[in-house]
Amino acid sequence: MGRAAQQGGDRIDDALLTLLAENAASGRPCALATVVRTESPTSAHPGDKAVITADGALHGWIGGSCSDALVRREALVSMNDGLPRLLRIRPDVEALETRNGGELTVATTCPSGGTLDIFIDPHLPRPLLAVIGDSPAARTLIALGRVVGFRTCGVHPGAHDADFPGADRVLNSLDLSALAEEDDCWVVVASMGHYDDDAVAAALTLASADVALVASVRRSAAVIATLRARGVPEDQLARVRAPAGARRAGAQEEIALHALDEVVALRHDRMIANPVAPPEVLAGFAVDPVCGMTVDTSDTAHSTTHAGQTFFFCCLGCQEQFLADPARFLRATAG
Repeated sequence: MGRAAQQGGDRIDDALLTLLAENAASGRPCALATVVRTESPTSAHPGDKAVITADGALHGWIGGSCSDALVRREALVSMNDGLPRLLRIRPDVEALETRNGGELTVATTCPSGGTLDIFIDPHLPRPLLAVIGDSPAARTLIALGRVVGFRTCGVHPGAHDADFPGADRVLNSLDLSALAEEDDCWVVVASMGHYDDDAVAAALTLASADVALVASVRRSAAVIATLRARGVPEDQLARVRAPAGARRAGAQEEIALHALDEVVALRHDRMIANPVAPPEVLAGFAVDPVCGMTVDTSDTAHSTTHAGQTFFFCCLGCQEQFLADPARFLRATAG
């Protein structure tokens, strides 16, 4: 019995490791949740694990309904800001959520009465650096990009894999549709006067990509003017950083270094500027005003509208308590 249970656990762990690897290979974010501490009564045990994928689905086991939606919500937030967090779920006489840095404590009046500490570790795909061109600067960008943690893609019409040693992938045309699903994508056009116009136009087809052109001020202005004459909208042209890099450089390798330095700095600044999860990340979750547990609004049959606002509940008991005295729980929520 014990051996069979152990083998079953191994198979579950293998499945989670496979899921983590599959998400990493495909460039999809996910998060690993691990139970690190418990106090009975609870159905979870230290070491229990689950992988939460970008669609909010939970694969594995980290406890019952009291922790499921909360872990999924916080995993999505973690995937957004890239920061790990520790969840502490503990019983109390009043429901309350308290955040302190990377730690979230949820006091709940849930009758199950158990205590859980769960660590959530985001597994994010490396950002993508797509370099267009067959110049020495382009090949240097590929090499340096790998060193600083980017996945790299070399792009050049007619290119072969050997043309970009060390690149994670190579595209042999300016059709960049294969990169359309990349959320953290940085494109540097380093074609050095060869098909610059077409390369920038191709890069602009990637709606979420940052686009930079390695060129002189004069050449950059000419490229923008050409694209404007082709009818490229001004809001699209405004997405192009041209010329790339803030400093003048001589050697192709220096040009590549300055261009990549700018990409790294901009990416860092944007991550700092957007530390809070956008509303759409948290859509679909609500906090039960009675017990304080997080509820998946698409997966609960218990809700009510009071004073023009819809409230969701984890069970019928919480809903009935709320209906008996809404003011009591609204005061607690406001406090």
